[in-house]
Amino acid sequence: MDKKITIAIDGFSSTGKSTLAKQLAKVLGYVYVDTGAMYRAIAYFSMQKGYIKTDYLDKESLIVSLPNIQLQFHFNVELGFAEMYLNGENVEKQIRTIEVSSFVSKVAEIPEVRAKLVEQQQQMGKNKGIVMDGRDIGTVVFPDAELKIYMTASAQTRAQRRYDELIQKGDQVTFEEVLKNVEERDYIDTHRSNSPLIKADDAIEIDNSNLNREEQFELVLDLVKQKIS
Repeated sequence: MDKKITIAIDGFSSTGKSTLAKQLAKVLGYVYVDTGAMYRAIAYFSMQKGYIKTDYLDKESLIVSLPNIQLQFHFNVELGFAEMYLNGENVEKQIRTIEVSSFVSKVAEIPEVRAKLVEQQQQMGKNKGIVMDGRDIGTVVFPDAELKIYMTASAQTRAQRRYDELIQKGDQVTFEEVLKNVEERDYIDTHRSNSPLIKADDAIEIDNSNLNREEQFELVLDLVKQKIS
């Protein structure tokens, strides 16, 4: 029987980390955890409470509220993946807006927020057989993961993908707005003092600017098979 491993997928926003992770989890029968959804849920919570606005962030109130924030993933059989629940409410749709995207990296910078979520993520992965994607999975959450992938693509390519996705959902956004959001998130993610986005020494870098989803999936699945056989 193939051994179960931990697969850590890190990389920039809109590189298709979640899509790849879901594909792998489905084929392997592994648990999939979208850590970005967890940070998005906290950003959404902060917006609802008025803790964060375009030019304002009340870190202290958010930190005090952390013990009252319950995050859970519930598998949706019809969709084929787990949805994010915030304090018992399904917020999967609400956390995917451009507005939440504009705040999520600022919330993720807060050390107390990261500490809370990293602890939960490590608990989720203690039995292996897990695929987790985010910004610090291979460096902080699972530094001993058997397979680490680091995904990248040009900002223009990623912005176009995100723009197409949002337009398809019916959101009213411009390409320039999405590109600006992607570039701002890149800067914050790579420059924060606490757990910045960096490539782990033993991670395999994949630039998917010119790869479609199937090509990318086959490439990574081959890497997985090498690790579990």
